[in-house]
Amino acid sequence: MTFDTARIHVKAGDGGNGCVSFRREAHVPFGGPDGGDGGKGGSLYLVVNPRASTLTYFQRHRKFAAASGKPGRGKNQTGASADDVEVEVPPGTLVRDSDTGAVYGDLIDADQRLLVARGGAGGKGNARFATPTNQAPRIATNGEPGEAHALDLELKLIADVGLVGKPNAGKSTFLAATTAARPKIADYPFTTLTPNLGVVDLGGAEGFVLADIPGLIEGASQGVGLGHDFLRHIERTRVLIHLVDGASLDPMSDYRVINSELDAFGHGLADKPQIVCLNKSDLPDAQAAWPTFERVLKAEGVEAHAISTATQRGTRDILYRALQILRELPAPIIEPAPAEIPVIRPAAADFRIHRGPDGTWRIDGAAVEVAAVRSRFDSEEALMRFHRTLEKMGVIDALRDAGVKEGDTVWIGPDYELEWRE
Repeated sequence: MTFDTARIHVKAGDGGNGCVSFRREAHVPFGGPDGGDGGKGGSLYLVVNPRASTLTYFQRHRKFAAASGKPGRGKNQTGASADDVEVEVPPGTLVRDSDTGAVYGDLIDADQRLLVARGGAGGKGNARFATPTNQAPRIATNGEPGEAHALDLELKLIADVGLVGKPNAGKSTFLAATTAARPKIADYPFTTLTPNLGVVDLGGAEGFVLADIPGLIEGASQGVGLGHDFLRHIERTRVLIHLVDGASLDPMSDYRVINSELDAFGHGLADKPQIVCLNKSDLPDAQAAWPTFERVLKAEGVEAHAISTATQRGTRDILYRALQILRELPAPIIEPAPAEIPVIRPAAADFRIHRGPDGTWRIDGAAVEVAAVRSRFDSEEALMRFHRTLEKMGVIDALRDAGVKEGDTVWIGPDYELEWRE
């Protein structure tokens, strides 16, 4: 099983509620409202950890939540804000909204942070509502709910050069022979079940990152075999080393199958520079296939090389050839991830009124529902303030136009049941 995709659910903390309080101290005149504001809820960030390389952690950890802010208190004491939560992901993690598919960010650089759920603002205490004409308000507001999202994480390895080919073409052996990586190597198909990375050191400051991509088969671009899960990892590579098994029954057919799958998958994979290598040249079958293989590719304008990963014959030359191509290519342009998700707040008039079969009225709309969540209904003053908020949104006039009558039940969202009174 591979873990280069994951779905997680993130929930930011709610804001703390505001406080209704009045100053009452013996021998101290001019008491008044002194209810403090609630604290801000904790936000949730995804942070790049350069030491991480897979999404395996999210196999067992799928839900992440930040704490809520503390409520305000008397004497104008603001509630404590909750700490933000950071969730570590490996470099190369693409973050999408599970519902819409919108890309929130592409996390590449070390210590890069992406805000994925913003904590709710704290509610206002009654000291905030004091005016010259209302010097003893008994109004406070609840904290704002924290944002919640379902996110899809998709890992795309960050490597300069990628090894592609059919199963048992010798990619893992090539990686082990040219880097310090130690992938699993065996003589059966699909030995490599997860991509492996290694650093090629060519002396001094020369070198690059090499990725061993699990073997591809015909139909991989449509989800056959393991290929569909790993073709995405080739997207970030700049050069491909295409290893062909020289001991197979038809090396030329193997070569064309892989190129067809790269072309079918799209995303520019077929346009990447390729270094084509007929591997296992130490075996008689590969030696017999080499003249025809070289002649056909040369006629198509493709440079081919005969190598042996088992004996390391020619592998060093291939690495230098890859480095030469990398130098000639323009530097990759990667758009930085936004500092935070662009949250679209609901418009004030974004609501819908409909009547149910039981005769009750229902108002649906994000802005109206948030206003209900933040309001309190424990005093006449608070109810009147909520009524004025609905008036500004146009909800009251819309209900009257729809035919609401005295005593009708009005639901706001699924949780708030009110009775209509003129």
